[in-house]
Amino acid sequence: MEDTSRAAATRRTVFVTLLAVFGVVCVAAPLMAQTSPHLADDAPAHAVRDSMRAVLERGLADRAYPGAVAIVGDKREVIATVAVGRQDWAPSPRTDENTMWDLASLTKVIGTTTALMQLWAAHRVDLDAPVQRYLPEFVGPHKELVTVRHLLTHSSGMPAWRPLYKEATSPANAIQLLFQTPLDTLPGVRMVYSDLGAMLLGKIVERVSGEPLDVYVRRHVFAPLGMTSTMYRPPARLLARIAPTERDPWRGRLVHGDVHDENAYYLGGVSGHAGLFSSAADLARFARMYLEGGQLDGARIVTEAAIDTFTHVQDSTLSNRALGWEVPNGSNSAGHKMSARAFGHTGFTGTSIWIDPARDLFVILLSNRVDPTRDNPRLGPVRVQLADAVVSVVDAHGPNAPSTAGATP
Repeated sequence: MEDTSRAAATRRTVFVTLLAVFGVVCVAAPLMAQTSPHLADDAPAHAVRDSMRAVLERGLADRAYPGAVAIVGDKREVIATVAVGRQDWAPSPRTDENTMWDLASLTKVIGTTTALMQLWAAHRVDLDAPVQRYLPEFVGPHKELVTVRHLLTHSSGMPAWRPLYKEATSPANAIQLLFQTPLDTLPGVRMVYSDLGAMLLGKIVERVSGEPLDVYVRRHVFAPLGMTSTMYRPPARLLARIAPTERDPWRGRLVHGDVHDENAYYLGGVSGHAGLFSSAADLARFARMYLEGGQLDGARIVTEAAIDTFTHVQDSTLSNRALGWEVPNGSNSAGHKMSARAFGHTGFTGTSIWIDPARDLFVILLSNRVDPTRDNPRLGPVRVQLADAVVSVVDAHGPNAPSTAGATP
């Protein structure tokens, strides 16, 4: 009788255990299906990596750059990172995801535009307010008509560029000359990509926030995101990680660790249009934040409403410009396959970033194509080939391709 009771108890224990295991499996299975990462299995990830490497190796062989890093991922993770070449044509360290690059005009979106998205969401900047509300020194014929939106869409009428570093007697005088620069056209008439307009946007961030631009973006964007390698004016202790840019006739040396852009350099290395340095690893976190609706790892950086507002084309009759960002147009660095919801930007030194929410995908390319001279046009095809190669593999293997793959406006 005792043996029979013991056997029955054992059977009950086994039965309960099996039920528990079965229940865990049933609950876990749908959870695993929901959280399985994009392109997580080895074959598609290897295919992405192989396609990236083929493009970057061709660019290296064509001398488009001495070195480059591409990084691709989605909102959950990095899918693939490929680095080729070295920091310089001379003997130097190999590039990797932690190499720091002069971002050039990526500064406009990584720093300045993101800051303005925050200030807009906090109702501290009105996109349709005149620039003179924030910068009363911005005076001259018709300048009262220029709005913040005009600056963000490069339709303000401001000239594309001015050699302030040659004309000014001091950094403060350079800013005075910036404010006094006359318009080329009435605002809203045409799109002219303008560094001067982006410099004004950086000054708006400073006036509204009460903080220097580099301090603001470090405190409100980069530090919360854990972007420890993203900064203006990197210290000398980081020089071994920084890829040099151009052998600059004006400075009479190879530019290494200082911003490549002459106007930004003259202003002390901090400006709304150029000056940021960063790494592939850091920019992957930045892109993931945008794909996550403005937050990452519990840190809210921008609102979903700000992303939606700032990444939509404002006036398609003028350009493919959103607010700060640009979108695919079939002939820019986005290639031919990004969705109409993608947004991105390029930098003169050889950098680019594209984020495609419709695919939950980002593609980042960092290089120093201006080493040793800016007269090097070979990077353009590399940007397009990289974007097209990655999207082709993602669409073939991943679950996130939009139904209208490759659509462009």
